[in-house]
Amino acid sequence: MKALVLEEYNKLVFKDFPKPEIAPNEVLIKVKACGICGSDVHGMDGSTGRRKPPIIMGHEASGEIAEIGREVTNWQAGNRVTFDSTIYPLNDWFTLRGQYNLSDNRQVLGVSPDEYRRHGAFAEFVAVPEHILYKIPDNVSYEEAAMVEPVAVAAHALNVSSFSFGDSVMVVGAGMIGCFVIRLLKLAGAGKIIAVDTDANKAKLAEDFGADLFINPLTEEIEKIVSNETNGRGVDLAMEVVGNTQAINTAIQNTRKGGSVTLIGNLSAKAEVPLQQIVTRQIRLQGSCAICGEYEEVLSMMQRGTIDVKPMLSKVAPLSEGADWFRRLYEKEKGLNKVILVP
Repeated sequence: MKALVLEEYNKLVFKDFPKPEIAPNEVLIKVKACGICGSDVHGMDGSTGRRKPPIIMGHEASGEIAEIGREVTNWQAGNRVTFDSTIYPLNDWFTLRGQYNLSDNRQVLGVSPDEYRRHGAFAEFVAVPEHILYKIPDNVSYEEAAMVEPVAVAAHALNVSSFSFGDSVMVVGAGMIGCFVIRLLKLAGAGKIIAVDTDANKAKLAEDFGADLFINPLTEEIEKIVSNETNGRGVDLAMEVVGNTQAINTAIQNTRKGGSVTLIGNLSAKAEVPLQQIVTRQIRLQGSCAICGEYEEVLSMMQRGTIDVKPMLSKVAPLSEGADWFRRLYEKEKGLNKVILVP
């Protein structure tokens, strides 16, 4: 088969690669669409340490089942499917508690840290176990289905957050997941939603997805504005979708006493936080890891038209052109959001 392989850092090659062999509980999927995630872009240069070459990246994908393993009972060739980015064992202690995203032995598609190497979906075919599959509704395209994963990441973050109807919320980072967080907050009945990003070009997109206010901290006094908008208290909840020290501190500093901060961004391995502010203002820090069962509801929302991912879709391109599109995303070309690659 053909695949886009990270042969070494910053070197993606479209080449022949062995077709995956499926285990008895797995299906072989003919990939129809695979989105380039920001984590793939950052993984390309080795900065995350989680994509060690050689590796086929790609975990936001959809396709058609081409073959099924002998133990597979609920699926058949020809089914239109998407799948979770996390591959988890069914007998793990955390899985049995309903927290498969925290499984000790989980793997992520298209990722190769020290512990494992799991080739992903920037290829003609990918193999996954049947228990992470989800049927694509008839009125949802393969390209839309390839974007379920980032919406589900946003949904999980909201599910684990301390959030109540009418709460004021700051979303730090108005990229794709940040905008999906904004949209879901709006649907969930949030009060004032404040989007924060250093890229002024993201203002309209954030507002289109439901933000009441957009602040660029490079040109505006963020703490003064937030204070004015929240009766001097700060927001009830801040959701950080970048993953570096500056963004995390922005979230903490603009959250009210007794409020909560949910950390979604995972760009940096470490970050410094203002410990005394957190303690003396009794702020709760909550991490949000991946997805834990949100796929089905996100697909249902897409089917009903409750959430529309198409405004985020910038380009659908052949997989053979993948290296160039990675470069353009890496260089932060203006106007580029989600790029979908098609084998």
